[in-house]
Amino acid sequence: MTNSDIMAALARIALPSGGDLVSADFVRAVTVNDGVVTFVIEAPSAEDAARMEPVRLAAEAAVRALDGVRDVRVALTAHGPAAPKAPPPDLKIGRHPTPQAGPTKPAGVQRILAIGSGKGGVGKSTVSSNLAVALARQGRKVGLLDADIYGPSQPRMMGVNKRPASPDGKTIIPLRAHGVTLMSIGFMMEEGKAIVWRGPMLMGALQQMLGQVQWGELDVLLVDLPPGTGDVQLTLCQKSELTGAIVVSTPQDVALIDARKAIDMFATLNTPVLGLIENMSMFVCPDCGSEHALFGQGGVATEARNMGVPLLGALPIDLETRLAGDGGTPIAAGEGAMAQAYAQIAQGLIKGGMA
Repeated sequence: MTNSDIMAALARIALPSGGDLVSADFVRAVTVNDGVVTFVIEAPSAEDAARMEPVRLAAEAAVRALDGVRDVRVALTAHGPAAPKAPPPDLKIGRHPTPQAGPTKPAGVQRILAIGSGKGGVGKSTVSSNLAVALARQGRKVGLLDADIYGPSQPRMMGVNKRPASPDGKTIIPLRAHGVTLMSIGFMMEEGKAIVWRGPMLMGALQQMLGQVQWGELDVLLVDLPPGTGDVQLTLCQKSELTGAIVVSTPQDVALIDARKAIDMFATLNTPVLGLIENMSMFVCPDCGSEHALFGQGGVATEARNMGVPLLGALPIDLETRLAGDGGTPIAAGEGAMAQAYAQIAQGLIKGGMA
């Protein structure tokens, strides 16, 4: 049994409006773990979803009939309403920062965890979104701030694409998805439009997204930082009451060189590094089950030992994780081996008093 077999079975399920589940692109986050198949059917609206329970049952029965399937778990969800055409009140996101007496923390937020990396392409944003969802599934009240101003990816990964409301042009009402409270500069900008700002504008935008957003009562706010050691990192560490930072890296030597720079930056700014996460640690062949260390092996674990901080987790390269992120439903929102891996990292943070 493969994902292709599952998609072929789902392609035979007709929709009330015409077409089928696969051609209409309603299927998300298909995973197979020890004969248990999970996937999400995402309708375009809540009204459509309310009429699609027979479709969900038919899809479950079609997949259950495949050889090798022990159980099927299907979630039926829907996109929220389309964003209004009219612009929101002028929030002036990206203005220069306003003076602060000292480091601050949004009202109601217990802890702020920065998730950083020395370089791009190591999966930091994927880890951030999935870790946020995993913590929410553990019963924590979680916020996720996408502070990667130039390349915001959380709107796509979390499946949200609309403008936040602003009742007065000053405060911002954050969005929610998968049990997580969200804010991203990507919600405020036209998709595909480049953000061409100098450092002070970046610092002002981060200050606004921390201070003007009504985060509510949160156990932990995760901040998905941009790669590197620039203005956003400096502003967050100096102007916010950070609990600490988590550094994500692949085991590749080139990535570790830059990860050490990120670790040194946090040390210079008196921000404790609470642990490291090794991403893309291994590739498991889906056909033969053999393991391949494409980016080397054990480099992040060695770095953690040298620093005297915990290795919070080692995550393999996984196609379903990428597909789930592109589809707007993080893999941690479902079941299976990868969801369990993120759940274990979340449990470790909670037990360690970090989340």
